[in-house]
Amino acid sequence: MKETKKKSDRYISYKGIECEKNSAELIRLLRYHIDDPAKNNAFWGKFRGLLADAESGKGKDYLFLIHCYINNIQELFELYDDQPALDLLHQIEVECC
Repeated sequence: MKETKKKSDRYISYKGIECEKNSAELIRLLRYHIDDPAKNNAFWGKFRGLLADAESGKGKDYLFLIHCYINNIQELFELYDDQPALDLLHQIEVECC
């Protein structure tokens, strides 16, 4: 018997929605690309600074950064054909943004 993934609905309840955990995982997937010198550019260098601020508590959190830069993040994942990262990004967009 095939297991079905339980669908969440943020408009009813945030129960079962793990925005912080999923955001941290997405940033891990993003870093895989932007920390590679061959894939780096000035924009992602600046974005790494925003991530450092988020991690030190001086800046906005991961979810805020994902929300603000969702198109840039999506474009990067598409460029490198990272389907698992795109799937997670879409899930975060639907559930958390």
